[in-house]
Amino acid sequence: MRRYVLLRVVSILPTLVGVSIAVFLMVRLIPGTVVDQIIGTEGTYSEETVRSLRAFFGLDAPVHVQYGRWLWSVLHGDLGTSWRTGLPVRQMILSRLQVTAELTLGAMVVAMLVGVPLGILSARRENTALDHTVRISSLFSLSIPVFWQATMLILAGSLWLNWAPPVDFVSPLADPARNFAIMALPSLVLGTATAAVFMRMTRSSLLEVMGQDFVRTARAKGLSERSVVWGHAFKNSLIPLITVAGIQIGYLLGGAVVTEEVFTLPGVGRLLLGAVVQRDYPLVQGTILFISALFMLSNLAVDLLYASVDPRIRRG
Repeated sequence: MRRYVLLRVVSILPTLVGVSIAVFLMVRLIPGTVVDQIIGTEGTYSEETVRSLRAFFGLDAPVHVQYGRWLWSVLHGDLGTSWRTGLPVRQMILSRLQVTAELTLGAMVVAMLVGVPLGILSARRENTALDHTVRISSLFSLSIPVFWQATMLILAGSLWLNWAPPVDFVSPLADPARNFAIMALPSLVLGTATAAVFMRMTRSSLLEVMGQDFVRTARAKGLSERSVVWGHAFKNSLIPLITVAGIQIGYLLGGAVVTEEVFTLPGVGRLLLGAVVQRDYPLVQGTILFISALFMLSNLAVDLLYASVDPRIRRG
């Protein structure tokens, strides 16, 4: 088991290096730099001023030199300093992480509470009208863009119920009721598509398990259908769900950008979007690298849990 864990941890490092190179180069493909925005707001500028600003931000050096400086700082635990605020990037990310983590957790709760029971129900009523309805609904849910769904829910709530989600974020420790009112709708929006993924995976995995010999033996012993499904089939269909859950956590962390912007939540996703607009390279690079690391760590945790459940993974 130790060897498996070590190999999985070491395999993350080349991926992170690849992500760092990709984000470093891609962010520089965006038209305009922070210098262009600064001189654009000032109205008048000289060539010497432009050169001084580029030198101040380190943009006068070759790209590989800029990357080497940034990578050296990252290896020492320093994600850099924001060009716009002058604050450490790590501090800015950690100050926003609570909101994104709460949104991700709420979306996962919605996805599991909705997707898993519907998947079980669909599997037990295979090829019936109920099964077809659930499957079509899941496909429809996967096809709806998050921003459109969020906008429609806000519009419907304001027009029909005279209610709109609060704008100012409040910590759950300060006011749990108000925090729930703020996070309920974003969690519902972000968890809907994930619920469809859980539903489809639960259905397919449960149907596969219910066709195996030990399930037929349990039925032959006279056990009730409820005992067969919950006591035997469902437990053995959890391994694919564990894998999907880990992957979806990573996707939710990255997919919170649009949801946080629509609902004006001060999370990591909105921080990243603002950094892209302002061409704040250190903040963009550090935030994407941080989110990528969280995504990989969540996958690592799932792999380790998977290996502890199925010994064949470790031996492979």
